[in-house]
Amino acid sequence: MVGMRSQARPFEGRIAIVTGGGTGVGAAIALALASQGAALHLIGRRPQPLEAIASKARKMGVAAAFHCAELSVPAGQIELMQRLEQNIPQLDLLIQSAAAHSIGTIEQGNPAELDILYQTNVRAPYLLTQTLLSRLKARQGQIVFINSSSGIAATPMSAQYGATKHALKAIADSLRGEVNQYGVRVLSVYLGRTATEMQKSIHIKEDKPYRPELLLQPADVASVVVNALLLPRTAEVTDVHIRPMIKS
Repeated sequence: MVGMRSQARPFEGRIAIVTGGGTGVGAAIALALASQGAALHLIGRRPQPLEAIASKARKMGVAAAFHCAELSVPAGQIELMQRLEQNIPQLDLLIQSAAAHSIGTIEQGNPAELDILYQTNVRAPYLLTQTLLSRLKARQGQIVFINSSSGIAATPMSAQYGATKHALKAIADSLRGEVNQYGVRVLSVYLGRTATEMQKSIHIKEDKPYRPELLLQPADVASVVVNALLLPRTAEVTDVHIRPMIKS
């Protein structure tokens, strides 16, 4: 660890917030940022996986804390925003990876599920961005929205989820035009099927065998995101589409 600290790392002294940071893509990005020297604030619902990722990050020689929050309800969102405002005076990287998912036809869809998806996939990232934007502008920070292929083209049985992901794309696109002048970069990442807990549950609902080795890997996504964040400030990657190499 001493040797690791003595080496210059590109995100040394930078602070990153990662939502959905306890599992899947969020966890992979968090650890990739930590390996490059970024201190972490992880956000998620369950303390055990958050602490597990934070512990791995600390072994890389960076500070890491976590914040449990329920992003699917306004009260949970507001409590989190207040906590972050009190505990994070500066911010360089905001990675928005938390998401909820549902499958079903419009005819049989449950409006209560749509409300949960809206709160988690749209309102929470919007509010988090709004709350922390002044800190990001002050540091010429970067924002990453982990989106989905459903945010580009909605498919049957995914109207509720696709609608929220289209909305997240709109937030990112509008935000980029507002904050580029302050040196803030905004990246949207549109993922195909990725080997995560969410994707496993989707396969079960679709009554399909789950073969994670055939899917996009969280570490693949993390590598692309970190490389985009490390680009010189003469360039900005705005949209990245990543798909599994093996089509199943």
